[in-house]
Amino acid sequence: MPYSFFSSFLRRERKAEPMQKPPSRPRPAVALDNSQLYLPFEHAPVFSSPAPLRGDVPNTEPAPPTPSPSPASTPLLDGSRQRRIVLGARALDYRLKRSSRRTIGFCIDGTGLSITAPRWVTIADIESAIGDKQNWIFRKLTEWQTFVEQRALPRIEWKEGAEFPYLGKTIRVSLSGANALSFDEQTNVLSLPLPALADAQQIKDRVQGWLQSEAKRIFSLRLAVYADKLGVEFRAYALSAAATRWGSCSSDGKIRLNWRLIHFPMLIIDYVVAHELAHLREMNHSPRFWQTVESIFPEFREARHTLKHHPPDLLPAL
Repeated sequence: MPYSFFSSFLRRERKAEPMQKPPSRPRPAVALDNSQLYLPFEHAPVFSSPAPLRGDVPNTEPAPPTPSPSPASTPLLDGSRQRRIVLGARALDYRLKRSSRRTIGFCIDGTGLSITAPRWVTIADIESAIGDKQNWIFRKLTEWQTFVEQRALPRIEWKEGAEFPYLGKTIRVSLSGANALSFDEQTNVLSLPLPALADAQQIKDRVQGWLQSEAKRIFSLRLAVYADKLGVEFRAYALSAAATRWGSCSSDGKIRLNWRLIHFPMLIIDYVVAHELAHLREMNHSPRFWQTVESIFPEFREARHTLKHHPPDLLPAL
């Protein structure tokens, strides 16, 4: 039975930004910020590059229909505005926030589509960009909805076909009775060297052991990537099973990361890694600290929003 490890997604809280007059100089062409055109479900080979999740998603689908004019927007408490655009026979709601950035940024999570755009960019330009990316947007919204529904289902029943989350994907257990444990990345099947009538506790222990070994391997690689980006060195790192913290960093350079981060998409893991390494520069949460985090992980706000309402103690024990 599918695995549940979150309760719900809550609305993100953002401070309103002051309005600014558009610049008098000619408007440059609209640029899409491709660094944000990815989601936790986009899994290139995790360690093929220092930033494996970056990049746009190739669009091989038929050309999308032209967007229809959207109705008036509704202001929200966080300073953004709720808007709707009609794309062919489908209506798409999205939140729009203006900022001083130079590009249009797309972000999709359990709360839906959020767009951050320069103040000088027109609504027509923004919705034209939405139209260009609509196949990608609808596909990611569907994947997030599936992910949310799976999290809302009862906890795991450990037997043949049991499912659990790994890097944001659903993994299925197969009792193969083989000589060694193996994981097929193409089919997302974890084959355990156990007989078909294996005890539930045996299955659970094997899965948890595999998850912890994967956590140790992946966290080590990601720490190396982001330590290099920041130009810092950590003395040591270890896994933790803390009930209230996803990670910690001591003043002597020792880092601890909660092994259950392995359930989350790579976006979340990278954020926690970057966060703890930034403490080697700033042992606080001052504006300088967040600037340090942003220097190596610009998308930290979206990941922080996800983790803010999902502490480790909300995850049921495996």
